[in-house]
Amino acid sequence: MSAKRKPSEVLAESRRRDSRTKRAKVLAVVDEMVGRGDAVTFATVARTAGVSNWLVYAEGVREHIESARKKQAGDPQRKAQAGLSASTASLQTDLELSKQQMTALRAERDQLKAALQRQLGQQLDQVGAADLVARVDELIRQNNALIGERDTLVQEKAELEERLAEADEDLAAARSSLRRMIRSENTVPE
Repeated sequence: MSAKRKPSEVLAESRRRDSRTKRAKVLAVVDEMVGRGDAVTFATVARTAGVSNWLVYAEGVREHIESARKKQAGDPQRKAQAGLSASTASLQTDLELSKQQMTALRAERDQLKAALQRQLGQQLDQVGAADLVARVDELIRQNNALIGERDTLVQEKAELEERLAEADEDLAAARSSLRRMIRSENTVPE
């Protein structure tokens, strides 16, 4: 025969049974939501299970819900539903747009490079032409100065050659005269 229980014991047992039933229902709802791919939140679980908010935060239940939330955070299907990851078609479209943009940028780069080369060439031509003209003018002045010096030196050489020729003639005349004097002195009778 079983012992008679007190009404408080019956009430406590009833509450424990009710609590276990509600906790089991909450855990089952969380598992169903994860299985369907629904977003698991404390409020949604409480509402779906028909329990109070404090129960979903109670020890033993809270950990199960947090575990399900962490699992869903890493789930790519969940990310796709939440709009956190791009679809394959979206990625292909982005890739194609990027390719077109790169092609346009390369063409623009080539045009700018060619324009810069032309501009630098013109600048070099202008600087080169101006420098060359100045250098040619300087060389012409130097050439004219050297021609003038050469003409002066040629004239001086001619004068010096003329003077040398005169000096040679004077020397030859002096030698000839000296020879005559020596002969006349040597031939004088004593």
